[in-house]
Amino acid sequence: MTSTIVKGGGFGRFLARLGARGPLHVVLIAVSLLWLLPSVGLLISSLRPANLITTTGWWTAFKTPFQFTLQNYGHVLSQAHMGQSFANSLLIAIPATVMPILIAAFAGYAFAWMSFPGRNLLFLVVVGLLVIPLQMTLIPILRLFNFLHLTGTFPGIWIAHTAYGLPFSVYLLRNFMGELPGEMMESAELDGATHAQIFFRLVLPTSVPAIASLAIFQFMWVWNDLLVALIYLGGTPNVAPMTVTISSLVNSYGGGWEYLTSAAFISMLLPLVVFFSLQQYFVRGILAGSVKE
Repeated sequence: MTSTIVKGGGFGRFLARLGARGPLHVVLIAVSLLWLLPSVGLLISSLRPANLITTTGWWTAFKTPFQFTLQNYGHVLSQAHMGQSFANSLLIAIPATVMPILIAAFAGYAFAWMSFPGRNLLFLVVVGLLVIPLQMTLIPILRLFNFLHLTGTFPGIWIAHTAYGLPFSVYLLRNFMGELPGEMMESAELDGATHAQIFFRLVLPTSVPAIASLAIFQFMWVWNDLLVALIYLGGTPNVAPMTVTISSLVNSYGGGWEYLTSAAFISMLLPLVVFFSLQQYFVRGILAGSVKE
């Protein structure tokens, strides 16, 4: 009898918690479905013939007879240089993500745990760079790249994205590393560890959440960038990323826009994989250094 009462009480508490959180769960599910709806519509539209895309909504695709085709994907991959553009986007995004994170990790550790003259002032300057509009830098940097013959090259776009991403990267990693326990650093110093050993063996492994969240931000920003790529690379097919190629699919008379659905869905596949692979670190990394424990 006692065990039955205990079980009944536990089940009752479960129902009470479920009832209290039920409305919240309903709201979260509704928001998630609403947020997912455009992506579902994009996927369905990319599988429909061009004449149906231009005359009916994507929700009518579920009416019989079903009419789905891979023609849009075939055109985009074979005739729109999308395969080359996908490879170009990878060649741009991967180094332009690794380079600022690597530099910011060293800088974040230096600002957080190393003493040198002007440390606070220099950090304020780095943070102040966050408020400078990107558009103000385009013409001066483009003139410099033309002088150095970096325009239209991958090293040029790597340098540009690294410079644009460094202020936020340094700020995020410095805040995270600054919240690491000081006792851990002191113990390592007492054991005779150098700054390099402390950084690679202690700080870097414990900073994985912040680095992963930063990688998500930087990769998605570089992958989806159009302005910087258009200015520093141009529209040459052998170096143009997917965003530049997609923007040129529609001709001057508005024709060919039905191919945008398949091209856009191809371009969003890799960012989705990156995000869902690292999403367990995302919240922990973004909240790093925001509160004191």
